[in-house]
Amino acid sequence: MNLILTISYSVWFLSEILINRFLHSKKADKQHADKGSLYLIWTIIIIANFSAVFVSIKYNIPLTIGSYIVYLGLFLIFIGIILRLTIIATLGQFFTVDVTIKQNHKLKKDGFYKYLRHPSYAASLLSFIGFGITLNNWISLILVAILILIAFSVRIKIEEKILMEHFGTEYLDYQKNTKRMIPFIY
Repeated sequence: MNLILTISYSVWFLSEILINRFLHSKKADKQHADKGSLYLIWTIIIIANFSAVFVSIKYNIPLTIGSYIVYLGLFLIFIGIILRLTIIATLGQFFTVDVTIKQNHKLKKDGFYKYLRHPSYAASLLSFIGFGITLNNWISLILVAILILIAFSVRIKIEEKILMEHFGTEYLDYQKNTKRMIPFIY
């Protein structure tokens, strides 16, 4: 089981490293709108994950008895990875890890974006929830979910300000018909 978890966590982490490494804005793009939020997200991710692991080792507050819960968590991690990569691919050239408006930027409102304004964050959050579930600890799950949700919410606020400035009423209308990151809730 430990080998499966190690490989799964490594695949997840590697996918995020590659996304972060290769999908930055270019010099021709409107830059410096990020306000350091990418570093904030990575800092919170590291703190959340290490804290969740520490808590799961220190306190035994299991979600359930039995190992099937770990498989459920792994399933959610991989669904999150697959959805995130698919969503990034559908946004294509307009996806960057830093907050950027690209030349000829178009507001995407179809596919996943028809339902959520930030589906990539939703997919990533799903992976983090899966990670929390693999630890089989209530406090760890709640800790990682809340910290990641806070980090993404800060980033979304920055992104939406830039999108509002660039797209104006088109973005305002889009906001009225979609949730930010969690279907039917937020």
